[in-house]
Amino acid sequence: MSPRAGAGPASGTIGSMTTPEHPPPAPRPPAPASQDRIYRSSAGIAGGVLLLAIALWLGIDALVAGEGRTPWLALAALLLVVPLVTAYTLRPAVFADEERLRVRNPLRVVVLPWERVGALRSGYSNEVVADTGAKYQLWAVPVSLRARKRAAQREARRTAADGRKPAGRAGFGLAGRRTAAEADDGPVRAEGDKVMDELRSLLAAREGTSGTAGGEIGVRWAYEIIAPAVAGAVLLAVLAATG
Repeated sequence: MSPRAGAGPASGTIGSMTTPEHPPPAPRPPAPASQDRIYRSSAGIAGGVLLLAIALWLGIDALVAGEGRTPWLALAALLLVVPLVTAYTLRPAVFADEERLRVRNPLRVVVLPWERVGALRSGYSNEVVADTGAKYQLWAVPVSLRARKRAAQREARRTAADGRKPAGRAGFGLAGRRTAAEADDGPVRAEGDKVMDELRSLLAAREGTSGTAGGEIGVRWAYEIIAPAVAGAVLLAVLAATG
């Protein structure tokens, strides 16, 4: 017996119903890039802001109220002083992430992949040594012998207090809790030495890893600082020669 015309399709489907199609899953967002750790000198920034405020105040006053050659001298002095003060106080910074170390010094920027960093040294100044032997000073992480002396004195006082405290009372009272918290933080260190310890930890974490952070050492001169400073110096020289 032949099937009737208009009959539905073979078993397994009902009429014209179809299985609904599911939309493809949304693509996952890319993993966020590692954030830079930024190290700067708060004392240098504060001093730079103060010096810039004084220079701008005196320079603008001379430009507005000065007579004769005074406005030109003020302009030349501002062109020379403002870039140099900015370069040596506000500009220095150290940027560190999982791949590289970027050192922004007053007149140049040095980029070193971690695999090209040979050592991080601390003496009378903090510096990074490349595997080529080249040394680059970290202007943003200055060495303070006074801060080191204060940290050593605090560490000596804490050690002496721990030695005088009875063993059974180390965990009681506010003083005991404070001493325990300080002990967890390790020895007292100056701020610059703490920064160098963190950078050495990042360098040690990269040792033995795959060569994903390789590359060339990049050095770029800060012409945006050098050009106006040179222009101001030349203008001052011309004004002095023609005066």
